Amino acid sequence: MRRSEKSNNRRCQIVIGLVVFFSFLLAPALSFAYHEPALNLGFTTFLDGGPPAGPGFYFSQYFQYYNSDKLTDSDGDELLPPFADEDLDVFISLSQLIYHSNQPILFGGKWGFELIIPYVGLDLDYEVNGPFPEDNGSGFGDILIGPFIQWDPIMGKKGPIFMHRFEISVIVPTGKYDDDKELNPGSNFFSINPYWSATLFITPRWTLSGRFHYLWNAKNDDPNRQFAGADDTQAGQAFHVNFTSAYEVVPNRFRVGINGYYLKQFTDTEVDGHDISDSKEQVLGLGPGFVIHFSRDIHLVFNAYFETQVENRPKGERYNLRFLYHF
Repeated sequence: MRRSEKSNNRRCQIVIGLVVFFSFLLAPALSFAYHEPALNLGFTTFLDGGPPAGPGFYFSQYFQYYNSDKLTDSDGDELLPPFADEDLDVFISLSQLIYHSNQPILFGGKWGFELIIPYVGLDLDYEVNGPFPEDNGSGFGDILIGPFIQWDPIMGKKGPIFMHRFEISVIVPTGKYDDDKELNPGSNFFSINPYWSATLFITPRWTLSGRFHYLWNAKNDDPNRQFAGADDTQAGQAFHVNFTSAYEVVPNRFRVGINGYYLKQFTDTEVDGHDISDSKEQVLGLGPGFVIHFSRDIHLVFNAYFETQVENRPKGERYNLRFLYHF
């Protein structure tokens, strides 16, 4: 290779390196989002307003796979330069134990309690080397605990008409966390995430279900490196909902439908008590799903979601499998 060609190639490498470096320097101004904790986005769907077999103990195991090849900014555009070619894979396992008592405490509602232990695997890769956001690998996520009140179904002549539940969920920062990484299995802060879920039987075979959450987050006193120099951060408040419409194709055995989730952060993330503009997260996921009822006590649910209207979050697709057993 001639000296002039070698010189040109070296100049190109220097230019690319500078572009990568300065692109990352600009990224924190765009990525003060990506700070909400792990949430119930699409994990629960069909017949969510009540347990399928009444009071007792339930065990539920979830497996979810999420893939994204685009990290978005506040306008929904690419956060990173195109040559980064990011690829994010997330594997999530949730083990859930539920106890639903037969003891009414409020307007006929019966108390209960749930515990969820997550395990999360993160893998964020790039086409080129650069000072881009990094993942913290695999580890346990933040435990969720939640007392709830479940009301008995309102019955009609042909079966149930409406059933609902209210829960105060608390996300406890027990998960793996490293302030030198941007993507962690744990959030390093407490969150309160109450919800109301309901199922409406439009007909005995056609149902609508929704779970409506409010999210409040405490401060993170050990922010990750994108907030270098800050003493604390606080993710903004948000609203998120899971929703589904299902039809019972095979009586007591098989339902099919559409499912979705929507997240909208409505207050800015704060750094050292100051609002950060353009930091609100948003995502809408939609797709098909089905549930198989092997018996009154054993159920298998599958959901697929394809995301749109995404801001300040990864944009991708999500696949969820849930096994539910009533003892």
